[in-house]
Amino acid sequence: MFSILEQKNDKKWPKYQQAVCVRHAFKYYGPTRKPNHVLSSLHMTVAKGTVYGLLGASGCGKTTLLSCIVGRRRLDKGHVYVLGGKPGKKGSGVPGKRVGYMPQEIALYGEFSIRETMMYFGWIFGMETAKIIDRARFLLELLELPGQSSLVKNLSGGQQRRVSFAVALMHDPELLILDEPTVGVDPLLRHSIWNHLVHITTETGTTVIITTHYIEEARQAHKIGLMRNGRLLAEESPAVLLTRYDCQSLEEVFLKLSRKQRSDDTTADTSNNISLATTKTSDLAKASKTAEEETDSPEPPDSVATEDVVISIQPNSDGGTAAQVLKIKPEERRRDSCCCGITSWGKTKALLQKNFLRIWRNVGMMLFMFALPVIEVVLFCWAIGRDPKDLHLAVANSEMDWRTKECPVYTNCTQSKLSCKYLDALPKDTLILDYYENVGAALDAVRRGHTWGAVHFAADFSDSLFARTHLGGTADNATMEHGEVQVWLDMSNQQIGLMLVRYLQTAYGDFKRDLLVRCGRNPKLGDLPVTFNEPVYGNSNPTFENFVAPGVILTIVFFLAVAHTTSSLITEQTEGLLDRSWVAGVTTTELLFSHVITQLLIICGQAALTLVFMLVVFRVECKGRTGLVIVLTLMQGLCGMCYGFVVSAVCDRERDANQLAMGSFYPMLLLSGVIWPVEGMPKVLWYVSYCLPLTTATTSLRSILSRGWGLLDDGVYLGFVSTALWILLFLSLSMAIFKYKNG
Repeated sequence: MFSILEQKNDKKWPKYQQAVCVRHAFKYYGPTRKPNHVLSSLHMTVAKGTVYGLLGASGCGKTTLLSCIVGRRRLDKGHVYVLGGKPGKKGSGVPGKRVGYMPQEIALYGEFSIRETMMYFGWIFGMETAKIIDRARFLLELLELPGQSSLVKNLSGGQQRRVSFAVALMHDPELLILDEPTVGVDPLLRHSIWNHLVHITTETGTTVIITTHYIEEARQAHKIGLMRNGRLLAEESPAVLLTRYDCQSLEEVFLKLSRKQRSDDTTADTSNNISLATTKTSDLAKASKTAEEETDSPEPPDSVATEDVVISIQPNSDGGTAAQVLKIKPEERRRDSCCCGITSWGKTKALLQKNFLRIWRNVGMMLFMFALPVIEVVLFCWAIGRDPKDLHLAVANSEMDWRTKECPVYTNCTQSKLSCKYLDALPKDTLILDYYENVGAALDAVRRGHTWGAVHFAADFSDSLFARTHLGGTADNATMEHGEVQVWLDMSNQQIGLMLVRYLQTAYGDFKRDLLVRCGRNPKLGDLPVTFNEPVYGNSNPTFENFVAPGVILTIVFFLAVAHTTSSLITEQTEGLLDRSWVAGVTTTELLFSHVITQLLIICGQAALTLVFMLVVFRVECKGRTGLVIVLTLMQGLCGMCYGFVVSAVCDRERDANQLAMGSFYPMLLLSGVIWPVEGMPKVLWYVSYCLPLTTATTSLRSILSRGWGLLDDGVYLGFVSTALWILLFLSLSMAIFKYKNG
């Protein structure tokens, strides 16, 4: 570790005379050609054990600067040193419990009570429960907060900001960074807060950096920095600034400096000369380079004592400054400067409690997670795969009187009114026969959408049917045509059209076999010369429900996990909750691990409900081992959760995350073989389909349910292997993106 220290007479806190030092800081956003410079060659020095007031209008770069100090963002150029080290470096303790951070947003969990909020952050900071309770009692009294059982979401805006302030003070940090903590606070309470800040800097050596819109209240700070357009215009004590610029208020000073900055062409030189006595750039760069070379060298074994590299800036004989590389011996270090001191168990306990409390107290989320899968299964089993009912079919039967609709069905071997016998063989619970005078009227009913098809029997249908049967190939065309059932269907609805074709063909086979039996003939004469034996897998009358069910089970579990994971992480991110936890020392691995544990329990509940209703209540066919079905379903839920991590890592806004999740839902549903076989797609889409996480798993589950295959069969174990690989890929990708975005 290394820091930059300025020479200062401070007998009470001699070791770390500079808590924060920023040199040549540049930060910009947007395209490289036309970047938006938020920080421009900024220099900042915060002495140990002081209150530093950072003042400036909204948009001047204050919040960005604070984010860089706590390690949430990285500078594009320049250096930041905090408490003897670089933020984010191993052992620096920043982010971690050495820093107390209050962001500009409330950044609290609305479902938590005040006590639960204190417990959560106290555990994150590694505090004992008893100490958290004592500290919370003191802060509640100091900040005049209501009872500990009050939910944060039920507090006023000012009270919520005070709770946020209390969280930053909870663990008595070395460095306290407060982004506008007194907004909306009663003037008397604001005065009390400032007194407490001055008190802790004097008694414990705590360093406080505070931003505020109330410029005049910053008079109580030991030093203030006036910031505009990404630069510090001045950095001095309030008294010195008022005297130097002959002003009655700090607001007048700020106004004078702003005008001067606008009129001065050499803004950088001006801001540097006004703000502080700076080092010569060449000396500082040389010292910084030397320090980095020493610290970047391989670390010695644990048995060898190491030293901290320090850049000390001291005045020289010509009135300037010089930078010198010094070293601090191990025994001179602050005892917690190399370790954050937070046990993984404390953070895990806090994160798990946070996840479960947020779910338990959110009724809408509970219904979404546990009622929705049941509703989806019920709707699927009721609405999909069942045979259509009450289908109207127009009948123009010239063999009967259409007005009386009398159509006798003879039980003996007779060739009279065979059309009536055929119509009697049609399924009565499915088809409704509407009789019409002639074929033209029947076809007109189909065209108007009144019926799904029209059936016509010629006046000599029975005679012609017997004739074509006995004459065979010698029958003329008229006899052949009159002995046929003429059918016209509405095929605009393919499923209904194909269903009618099946009904009409099956009814003809039943009619012919029954007639042959009554006439003493072999009924097999009525069958096609193709024998369909007992199926190897499945049954002779397969249903669309059994085909689609495996994909529906996995799709429900997969995308419910995606939706909940994405919603949880994006909400925390947009409300500033995720940033606050990261600044407190929560790592990406710990965060994802806590969500994995939480989601695993939720997925178990969702999978149990889905499978019970699908396999037990609605009796979807399951010929394989139930254990394999359960394991594969749970793995797909975990896969969906990890995909949700990726969506959350890529997207910063909930709207973008929802669009990405929904945009990927339909391609996966259509291309994964859930509702139509992959073999029915163009060859190009085959390769796309098998590159999706649901495809192989759906095939595997279908083999277990319909074929009864075991784990070692090719069509089964590939689904498990594929799902496991997707889980590892999504989890690794999400961790890499989170770490990249968080520096």
